[in-house]
Amino acid sequence: MFEEASEVLENMLKWSLPLSLVLFLVLVCPLRAEAAHEFSVYRMQQYDLQGQTYGSRNAILNTEARTMEAEVLSRRCVMMRLADFSYEKYQKALRQSAGAVVIILPQNMSTMPQDIVQQFMELEPELLATETIVPVYFALEDEELLSIYTQTQISSSSQGSSSAAEVLLHTATANGFQMVTSGAQSKAVSDWAITSLEGRLTGAGGEDLPTIVLVAHYDSFGVAPWLSYGADSNGSGVAILLELARLFSRLYSYKRTHAGYNLLFFLSGGGKFNYQGTKRWLEDNLDHTDSSLLQDNVAFVLCLDTLGNSDNLHLHVSKPPKEGSPQHVLLKQLETVAAHQHPDLKFSMVHKKINLADDTLAWEHERFGIRRLPSFTLSHLESHRSPARHSWVMIGALSLPHVDLPKLSRNTKVIAETLARVIYNLTEKVIAALCSHQQVQEDQLESLVDWLTAQPRAAQLVDKDSSIVNTLEHLVRADKRDPEFVFYDQLKQTMNAYRVKPAIFDLLLAFCIASYLGVLYLAIQNFGLLYSFLRRVTAPRVKQH
Repeated sequence: MFEEASEVLENMLKWSLPLSLVLFLVLVCPLRAEAAHEFSVYRMQQYDLQGQTYGSRNAILNTEARTMEAEVLSRRCVMMRLADFSYEKYQKALRQSAGAVVIILPQNMSTMPQDIVQQFMELEPELLATETIVPVYFALEDEELLSIYTQTQISSSSQGSSSAAEVLLHTATANGFQMVTSGAQSKAVSDWAITSLEGRLTGAGGEDLPTIVLVAHYDSFGVAPWLSYGADSNGSGVAILLELARLFSRLYSYKRTHAGYNLLFFLSGGGKFNYQGTKRWLEDNLDHTDSSLLQDNVAFVLCLDTLGNSDNLHLHVSKPPKEGSPQHVLLKQLETVAAHQHPDLKFSMVHKKINLADDTLAWEHERFGIRRLPSFTLSHLESHRSPARHSWVMIGALSLPHVDLPKLSRNTKVIAETLARVIYNLTEKVIAALCSHQQVQEDQLESLVDWLTAQPRAAQLVDKDSSIVNTLEHLVRADKRDPEFVFYDQLKQTMNAYRVKPAIFDLLLAFCIASYLGVLYLAIQNFGLLYSFLRRVTAPRVKQH
């Protein structure tokens, strides 16, 4: 009987061993649906300009997640929320040789405190000022991503516990996340070209007519190209230029209002990269052709930049206009229209000389000023260093549109009437015609801004085949040029966060399995002794009388 029981129990243990191991692994390992989360990430700018490298130089990421609470960040993917972000923390992660940085952004920037938003806008130029070896990504928060961040933060905070035993226990039982990008390493884009577009209205009354040039760059800029929608900078300038083109083309279609000025409309590419599109366009028109409107009689060049907000309007000049010149007439008419018809609008002229020692020019009109063409830039920003010109924060899909439509419409009316006063010399007949024909359509402006901000317009994303360029080509003629800078791809990728256990958990699991197997082995080999011991322990005791 003893031998039969021993054989039965031995067979039971042999068959139960693999089943128990399978059951143990199923209970320990997370389900596949819960083990990974897939989300889109947007990489920091990467480009070379005039031999200088900028932005993040790496795109591949495959490392474990940590937050700033962890003591060791080396070769880890450091996750930060925008609310907790600071330049000091960012530099700390880089100094500790972090493997990557992921900055989590809210879906709606308007929910963030204004001081945090302003702080990040001011830090964006600092993030791009130097070359960063590790990949830096931005992600829009969702419920799963916030859960991953919270769990990672708890795990990272436990590393600072006072007891080594607590740290070991928490490390062994906590869930970690392996962050992995699906794309390849970034490489230079070889077939990219700047696309600039121009259109013209020819004046009446002769060949040697003065020319007024209206300019706006259509690309946007931000620390992450795929998040750069640029509603105010410079979607507002493009919208105003297209509306002015519509208004004056209508006026020029009538013989009575066909003025003696040529109007040249220019939408420049690469505006956020030292106005490279404008530079190439000027070279083509001034150096490589015998006949161009820019070689003849240019009255002035008016650049439109960031005009969709504020009750301020600044005319930026590199050289104050001389009295009696067309530039001076424009200045005085702007002052008159702003003061008499829009008293809420504060107009001023800002004088800044061109500094050729700087790596980049301050305003687009400086490109024309270098070629000795009289030029201005009109903007509601007083300084070219304003963060609003180089930030995607509160612009486009991340927030409510950062364009005040009534103010955009008012600024369009001011510019349109000022140009009409200059072009038509304030004749009563034309003023009457303007009242019937020149009406700024606010719904048209709104549609233009909505269309321009429906997709990011970073220069890297607006190539010769983009929908933005193809649509604008129906309005103005395209001029495609090779750039003087180098862009890189892999700016938008899919990231997977895989739930993993730390290495110490694998060691602990191996130890538990080995102990379990060792106990079973000893129990089977010494079953006779074990059985005898159990019988002695469980046998009923006989009372002695």
